[in-house]
Amino acid sequence: MVVMGRIIGSYGVNGWVKIFPFTEFVDGLIVYPIWWLGNGDGAWREVKVIKGRAHTDKILVSLLDQCADRAAAMQLKNLLIAIPRDKLPILSNDGADGYYWEDLIGLKVINLKSDELGCVVGIISSSNDILQVHSLRKGEQEVLIPFINRVIVKVDIEARQIIVDWESDY
Repeated sequence: MVVMGRIIGSYGVNGWVKIFPFTEFVDGLIVYPIWWLGNGDGAWREVKVIKGRAHTDKILVSLLDQCADRAAAMQLKNLLIAIPRDKLPILSNDGADGYYWEDLIGLKVINLKSDELGCVVGIISSSNDILQVHSLRKGEQEVLIPFINRVIVKVDIEARQIIVDWESDY
């Protein structure tokens, strides 16, 4: 499963939910008629998407099979949305046509001075996504590195590393 978004709340009174997508394009999830919901522990349940639309930087979706009113929609808050990897477009191994966030977990992070900063252990999705890096230099601490163009120099999936313009003492 590849996590593609998170339910952040209900929308209206008819059981619609508001989604924060982890996709390149806001409406990228809407093309999948079946989603899997879970809390990240590996237990996923299948749900059918009835209707959906982009709404600013979020997605609004009706999951009528799962919830028919606002109270039921609120019960889904904070659940992750996943799609099986075999249902997603196949990407090249070298990352030339992109990568999924999941593919970044475990990659080494190296700065421009060739200092190894640690390994990616997670990604915080927000308006500016952030890499969570388990630091090798700071006594097992976590280092947060913004995933923005001026910091991320290169993501090399084949070499299993990310090169960043980031000092080791930040």
